[in-house]
Amino acid sequence: MPIITPGFPPGTLADDGLPIWIDEVAATEQHHALHVVRGIGPQETLKALDVDPRNIRTCILPAAGADPYTSLTAAFLEAEHGHNDTLLAGANGPWTFVYDDAAGIDEEQLTELSRGDRAAASTSVSVNADVSLSYAVDGSMIHHVNLDDLVLERDLPHMPDELRTAFRAAGTVKHDYLSEGEADHAICMRAVCALAGLIWTVQDLRRTPLWAAACE
Repeated sequence: MPIITPGFPPGTLADDGLPIWIDEVAATEQHHALHVVRGIGPQETLKALDVDPRNIRTCILPAAGADPYTSLTAAFLEAEHGHNDTLLAGANGPWTFVYDDAAGIDEEQLTELSRGDRAAASTSVSVNADVSLSYAVDGSMIHHVNLDDLVLERDLPHMPDELRTAFRAAGTVKHDYLSEGEADHAICMRAVCALAGLIWTVQDLRRTPLWAAACE
């Protein structure tokens, strides 16, 4: 049966609950992050993240990475794994997303992105399975989630309204090692996608204008 949650219909989630468009781009061994910001475009967002404008390129994703350690963005840019972090940016309505294949963007940069009455959110997953989410508005960090401490029934009522709505859309995915209703490893990625309306299939991703950049 296809994996679904309240906000993610069939065709939008991989078997482990990761949004399928991220699963499409990511390396097999994942140490990555997703950042979203409302009210600024993709190229402007990359520049705000200190990317040299000369390094920003329009991107058509290849069919596959060169090896399990290479994201599709890195394959497109022919970036050597371990020496170049790569960013993939695009837009969905007023929201811009940046897929960060090495989780190189930090919380301070996210907070700066939110200045000017904008909202921004970021989630990262480490190779050690550490998962966190940050949500900032107008230059202030508003909420932080650490997956190890997340208890949905307890914590949802205390989240900002649009973040709570995003987590409810994210729902939970059943795994043998989790209790009923317990937050799964991919819930924060789903929540950030739900926040920005990135309820996408692989085809949706590949139809979207994209920009890529390597970060030295």
